[in-house]
Amino acid sequence: MGLAGRHIDGEPDSESSLLLSITAASSSAISENAPKDTFHLAYIIYFTLGVGYLLPWNAFITAVDYFSYIYPGVSVDRIFAVVYMLVGLCGLVVIVFYAHVSDAYVRINVGLALFVVSLLVVPVMDAVYIKGRVGLNDGFDVTVAAVALSGVADALVQGGLVGAAGELPERYMQAVVAGTAGSGVLVSFLRIITKAVYPQDEHGLRKSANLYFAVGIVVMVICIVFYNVAHRLPVIKYYTDMKIQAVNEEKKEKGSLTGGEWRSTLLEIVGSVKWYGVGIMLIYVVTLSIFPGYITEDVHSETLKDWYGILLITGYNVFDLVGKSLTAVYMMENAKLAIGGCFARLLFFPLFLGCLHGPKFFRTEIPVTILTCLLGLTNGYLTSVLMILAPKVVPLQHAETAGIVIVLFLVGGLAAGSLVAWFWVI
Repeated sequence: MGLAGRHIDGEPDSESSLLLSITAASSSAISENAPKDTFHLAYIIYFTLGVGYLLPWNAFITAVDYFSYIYPGVSVDRIFAVVYMLVGLCGLVVIVFYAHVSDAYVRINVGLALFVVSLLVVPVMDAVYIKGRVGLNDGFDVTVAAVALSGVADALVQGGLVGAAGELPERYMQAVVAGTAGSGVLVSFLRIITKAVYPQDEHGLRKSANLYFAVGIVVMVICIVFYNVAHRLPVIKYYTDMKIQAVNEEKKEKGSLTGGEWRSTLLEIVGSVKWYGVGIMLIYVVTLSIFPGYITEDVHSETLKDWYGILLITGYNVFDLVGKSLTAVYMMENAKLAIGGCFARLLFFPLFLGCLHGPKFFRTEIPVTILTCLLGLTNGYLTSVLMILAPKVVPLQHAETAGIVIVLFLVGGLAAGSLVAWFWVI
């Protein structure tokens, strides 16, 4: 018997219907017996972890003004994106094949520690070696190595964290996803503060960059403490024990999985979540092809000048957070409708193109701002819905792997969207 799956067309066959009914009844019984999340501590911890694993990347790309000044003539943001995403994608491919023989607890702790190391590189190097000097290319090589290390850490943390949240009730996946949006909002407000307070010269750029990385380091240390506290909370221990019980029952029934059997099981998991993955990949192909490149390079405002891009990015991040928080209020259960919404987002291409070449009114600040906020809102809500639904269509003991597979689709969408961004407005 294969893995239970939810059909995208909403019409599961009789075997799947029976399995899903049993799974739903079992999940309901498990939830009723679960300890309460006192003071919502577990939710807060998973939200903070969601904030944390995106902060290092946000720190590197937000400090691009500093890096562009120190290393003139180098395409900093594009190099960072290629290195970070390729390393992260390769890391996730390795992890997904060995998820059944590795411990998510260890992977996440190692990844969080690597984040701290990668974030320390830039401010330490600035203080002891760069010291504001321009054109030291060996310093850029070290920075790129730090970005690559951060990509490794992202694969370890994001894959493990989303996988772990997939084993828990839906609200904890929603917390992680909302946390990722919270990371963008935090960095956007830091960017506004530094632009308003620090002078836009060498000293101001250095102070700004050091602030981004200092905040990132503090948050990562908090994440390490929080994650290790989470495993002691009764509600997390309860669901961890449920997973261990499910794994042990599968071993009694089928025995330990060999390499070939695991690959077969992995293919079944991919088959169960593939349409959710396609939807998430499409979300980020559309989003990354428009944001942030189009918003920071292609649209301009004579009134707001260089504040325009910063305010648009902040608007996107705020509405992304709103969208990812909405699933705590209303959760779309129809997977077919959610995935249809992902395809409908392709309409953003002609709409944003109209903001460049359309009627005069369409090229003003108001339409661009509204479209940018809608881009963030739909990105947030649909991502949250699909990330929550996907791990629930496989048995509990495989929910972690399903989560990692979904992250693999997500990172693939990020990489593809970054490539499309170079061509679609031409």
